[in-house]
Amino acid sequence: MIHIAETLTVSSIENFLTPDEVTTLITTVDNVLGDTGVRRFDTERTTTLHSIPGHTSEQTMAIYEPAGRLEIHPPPELATKILDHAVERALPALQRALPALTSCREWMYVEYAPGQHITPHIDGIAPHPTDPVRQLAGISVVLEHAQTGGEFFVETTSHPALWSNQKGDDGYDPAMAFTHDGADHSANWFRTMPRTRWNVRPTPGTAVLYGSQVTHGTEPVRAGRERKFISWLISEA
Repeated sequence: MIHIAETLTVSSIENFLTPDEVTTLITTVDNVLGDTGVRRFDTERTTTLHSIPGHTSEQTMAIYEPAGRLEIHPPPELATKILDHAVERALPALQRALPALTSCREWMYVEYAPGQHITPHIDGIAPHPTDPVRQLAGISVVLEHAQTGGEFFVETTSHPALWSNQKGDDGYDPAMAFTHDGADHSANWFRTMPRTRWNVRPTPGTAVLYGSQVTHGTEPVRAGRERKFISWLISEA
């Protein structure tokens, strides 16, 4: 039974990765990037996991990541093995925050260079709430912080415009509520809605959880690189 509190959670798992695991992940990613990584995985990238109805991938990328970002998806096999083991190890703590959690999607490596960021948006539970796979929360694990900028943030609001009249069915708490589709910077109602921003700079190796109905994004990097792995924690009907 999915409760709205799970989709609005903001939490953290300290020591999700050990220092040795963080070092191994950095080395593993650097081996894949080599000398041409920025070109192959950033400037020449033409696909995105984000989607906006009526928009092309190029248009969607311009809205979500106006200055681009580096993505490796799927990640190296060793990275997947380390991160999946970390999820298994942290499962008791993860399920305290997300009781309906059953699994974790495939991981993605992302990196932000100076000027790069992700605009505020909501991931959503599923294209339709009756879908058998439902996203409860995103999970982000920083490997290295930028020298300045690049902070992850969530935004909260009490504004009623965020919420739709959509109802759930089996698998949802009777009081469940759903945010409107299109909660991203392509929508004027979302861009202009008053919100309060909460920035965070977790210790590398800490996992940050943010519910699937929580507005989130990243501040522009001003110097250095912000390096992290992200995925989504799901409930399978």
